[in-house]
Formats: sequence, C-alpha cells, structure tokens
Amino acid sequence: MVRIALLQATTGIDPARNADLLAHAAERAGEGGAAMLFTPEMSGLLDRDRARAAPHIVSEGGNAALSAMQQAAREHGLWIALGSLAIRNEDGSLANRSFVIDSRGEIVARYDKIHMFDVALGGGDDWQESAAYRAGSDIVTVAGTPVGRLGLTICYDLRFPALFEALGRESCDAIAIPAAFTVPTGRAHWHILQRARAIEASAFVIAAAQAGRHEDGRETFGHSLVVDPWGEVLLDMGSAGGQVGFCDIDLARIAEVRTRLPSLANRRPIRP
Repeated sequence: MVRIALLQATTGIDPARNADLLAHAAERAGEGGAAMLFTPEMSGLLDRDRARAAPHIVSEGGNAALSAMQQAAREHGLWIALGSLAIRNEDGSLANRSFVIDSRGEIVARYDKIHMFDVALGGGDDWQESAAYRAGSDIVTVAGTPVGRLGLTICYDLRFPALFEALGRESCDAIAIPAAFTVPTGRAHWHILQRARAIEASAFVIAAAQAGRHEDGRETFGHSLVVDPWGEVLLDMGSAGGQVGFCDIDLARIAEVRTRLPSLANRRPIRP
C-alpha cells in the first residue's frame, strides 16, 4: 500500500505566495505519511491577464515554485509530481510544463503539454492557449516512482484518447492528469473522462485540480480525483480549494485488474 497526497489549490497571481503555499502543502503531505505529492496544472501562477503575467513567467532556474518544491522534496523525503508551471524557454517561447521531482530534490522528468486549450465555450468563456504557449510533442513516462511507472499528461490532454493509448502501450501503473478545468466542462465531463482513462489503461489515474474562484476572475471545477484501474473513485476532494487530500493505493490492484480483464494484452492494431 502506498500513500499519496493531492493538493487542490486556488492558485493566484503572486508567484512568491503560490510558492509558499506549495511548500506548505509538501510539508503537510510529508507529515501525513505520503510518499508522493501531486499538484494541479499551473501551480505556480494562474493569471489569464497575459500582460500582467508575462514578467512572472521565467526560466526553470528562476522559477520560485520549482525551487521551493525541490527544496521541500529534499526536506521531507518526498517525491513530487508538480502538475505544471508556466516556463519561459531559452528562445523566449512559453511552455506549460510538468515536472517529476524525486526525494533528493532532483528533476527526473519533464513533460510539455501537447494539446492546447483552444476553445469557445460561449458566454465570454473563450480560451486560446496556443496564442501564448508552444505545444509539446513528446510522450513522457518515468519509472521508479512510489506509484510505479508514471505517465504524464496535463488537463486538456484528457480528451485525446490516442495519448492514453500510447501511455497504455508503455504499461504505466499510474497516470497523472493535473488540471485547471472550467466549471461547465467539469460538470459535464470531468468524472466520466477520468474514469474512462483509468479503465482504458488499467492504471491508477491521479488528477490534482485547481478549485474555486481565483484572483484573475476565473472559476475552476475542483474535484481532484484518484481512480483505480477498475474505474472506482477512491478519492473525490469536492469543490473547495486550499486542501491536501490523502489516498492509500494498492499497486497490486493493477495486476489483479489486468488479469481479470486483459484489455491491454488483447489490443490489436486498427487499420484505416
């Protein structure tokens, strides 16, 4: 049995304050006996005002949240799946990037969000992520974490089964889906998509989410989830932000489900 912790945050527009909140969450996770902490998408800064946010989007080396979480991992002997940060690349482009940090504080994996949230939901709730961020292209898994082989995704990636098909071929034991889901899309699709992805991959899904009303005016859905390989919801953190939740997961459940219903082994290539 492995204990994990999830931060359900209401991230704001002040990077220093957000870094302090992340460090406090890591401390709580360590005190609660967790082996690994999962945080939401855009854990270090959430600001839809791009002009105001721009001065705060810096390189990895200058990012306060990343530095704070590396230090916290060392202090508490904790692995951290840092859901994502806004990072400025050397060429000036921006990335929505996840990090996996081991218990020594070392970055062992990076993943840049592949699918950009370019949607028009109506009522003024329109988003063009690709206008600011450069999409990634590489599928990323990392072995040897406390939850086994971990596959990395971010938020809108949830809607693209081909990515999860690829992660299934990598035999992931767990898939992280950090998010900042809108309320309308969350109400309609969040739970059903998370459960479907767990079932398809016969893997745990760990989805730390943003929640509540943020300083930039947006509202996010919350309901951070842990779903087991059979699609059972083990943890649902509701709609309030500022929480650290805990869940004990049995990694033996993966083999049990894959033996009972060997959909990964039974897959065959589909020709057009």
